[in-house]
Amino acid sequence: MTNANPIASTLLDRVLVLEMVRVTEAAAVAASALIGRGDEKAADHAAVEAMRAALNELPMDGTVVIGEGERDEAPMLFIGEKVGTGQGPGIDIALDPLEGTTITAKAGPNALAVLAIAEQGCLLNAPDVYMQKLAIGPGYPDGTIDLARSPSENVRAIASAKGVEPGEIIACVLDRPRHAELIAELRSLGCGIQLIPDGDVAGVIAVTDPDTTVDVYMGSGGAPEGVLAAAALRCVGGQIQGRLLFRNDDERGRARRWGIEDLDRIYRLEDMAKGDCIFAATGVTDGSLLDGVKRRKDLVTTESIVMRASSGTVRRVRGEHRNLKA
Repeated sequence: MTNANPIASTLLDRVLVLEMVRVTEAAAVAASALIGRGDEKAADHAAVEAMRAALNELPMDGTVVIGEGERDEAPMLFIGEKVGTGQGPGIDIALDPLEGTTITAKAGPNALAVLAIAEQGCLLNAPDVYMQKLAIGPGYPDGTIDLARSPSENVRAIASAKGVEPGEIIACVLDRPRHAELIAELRSLGCGIQLIPDGDVAGVIAVTDPDTTVDVYMGSGGAPEGVLAAAALRCVGGQIQGRLLFRNDDERGRARRWGIEDLDRIYRLEDMAKGDCIFAATGVTDGSLLDGVKRRKDLVTTESIVMRASSGTVRRVRGEHRNLKA
């Protein structure tokens, strides 16, 4: 697919690729001071404040299209908030300053600070509701997965494309009561299941890394996190489908306010993230994707990943931060 705006894409590359890492680093370092302290709100607030301050230093005209959301009536980094200096390219931003607030509060694995940017109009402006998700990594034929099919049918299709038996497929699923039937169905096929307590952006990205042994991500989680995960898959390859889930009329009304008329639509990768995208994440706690922040007396270290869709480039960045106030 050609980029919607080649000039903006050049600006994304030259000005903002590594700057995105600085933004996620700032959020991760701020949140890391509260690892294991049992205070989810304080950890999230620290990450939000740090990410917002870092974004506002960048030479861009940024608009948050996926943010802390409207559900929490977020005072900062809410949907529609303008960030950056106002000078430079018009950029849409999807972010989760702390993906895994509970994980961080309990010092669990896979908490991340996450950010994706794209040219204006290239990220799905998803309402803050649940989304059913299905994702696989690169190397499979188009159409291997389909949310219109049952989990068993999708597992068999993945196994056939991989050349293995269905029982050899490993699925990543959020450990939630709502997934009891899905887990039972997968286990009836003999599948291995990696249950994760939180952090479904990391869960989706796991399908792109052979070292994780995860073949497929299944189940429901936040729609904003689905868009962030789609931006990552846009950069490194893979397939993802999502369908919004609504628990009540208020959530259906919220979707319609964001211009969504077909409430049963199945969104594919390029429906959620198209054109040129940059995805960045910094580990807050140690996980399968990234090492977490390590705090020493005079030094803080971070590990980040940054990806760009148009070039297919993936960079891992290790940072050493001195002279920090916190």
